Amino acid sequence: MELTLEIIFYVGIAVFVHILVILFVMGKQKSKSICGRHVVVTGGSKGIGLCLAVECAMKGADVTVIARDEKMLSGAVALMEVIRQRPEQKFQFRSLDIGGDYEQVERVLGEMEESVGPIYALINCAGMAICGVFEEVSVADARKLMNVNFFGSYNCTRYVLPKMKKAGEGIIVITSSQAAMFGIFGYGPYAASKYALRAMAETIAMESREFGVSVTLALPCDTNTPGFEEEEKSKPRETKIISGGGGLVEPEAMAKAILKDALKGNFISTVGAESWLITMLGGALMPWDGFFTNLLHASVIGPLRLFSYGLHKYFNSVISKCAKEDRQEKALKGEGSN
Repeated sequence: MELTLEIIFYVGIAVFVHILVILFVMGKQKSKSICGRHVVVTGGSKGIGLCLAVECAMKGADVTVIARDEKMLSGAVALMEVIRQRPEQKFQFRSLDIGGDYEQVERVLGEMEESVGPIYALINCAGMAICGVFEEVSVADARKLMNVNFFGSYNCTRYVLPKMKKAGEGIIVITSSQAAMFGIFGYGPYAASKYALRAMAETIAMESREFGVSVTLALPCDTNTPGFEEEEKSKPRETKIISGGGGLVEPEAMAKAILKDALKGNFISTVGAESWLITMLGGALMPWDGFFTNLLHASVIGPLRLFSYGLHKYFNSVISKCAKEDRQEKALKGEGSN
């Protein structure tokens, strides 16, 4: 019990100090303006992507949304028209499989730039989740996850990055997940696709900083979106128990936080104390912004290592309990059939 209280104390102190650091550091950071600039949002027809498109439109940006469902895309454009900030503001959509052929993605993005202007900000938000015990997720579904989650972001980023470097400015947002911080039961191929995005974002950020291009890695926790509803359908019981304790964040709040971090040039974007804590523990080598933030991490990450130990002990106890219940259920069914 004393150990638990000690961990809670350290966590509370860390969160409190981190809030003070954020208020101090963020207060000195200037936000970039996207008013009159061309912003492209992939996965912009629903969920976090739609909310991000709306947020950009409210800041006066010319917005292009990309997804597959034309009906939902036209609805997204209609919603942005309602909140138009400038008479000359432009909104458009494109139905495109961004995880497919790169040449097609290159052609369509080029056509978008011809009609609206150079892409100043790319917000990669297209994604999906298929859960299940590793060997029970089909090879086809594993490839689908990589195509949508990784190659969708890769293809679009591959197109805009050299143009942004040449222009000496630009913003790229890569939306990964808290599942990119550590592997969890039932998230195998999905987590792998999100880990790939994390690595890509870290690499691009290091390569692009000197060219005036900022990269933001968004690490959302569970968010109340249509995608999350689909994810719940394939989650094993163990995964639902493990991931169910954190609650749900509304997509509007998540979108506001991501865009705010992107416009301030922050590399990492999280929402909530739990996400911050997991990201700090799982991403110690990631480029956290600000000397004082890193000083805070250096002072608390040692004691908080006990938190991660307790977390894994809890996860393993959940898995063991579910396995025991499954064995008992099979035994009862076996007795009933005799």
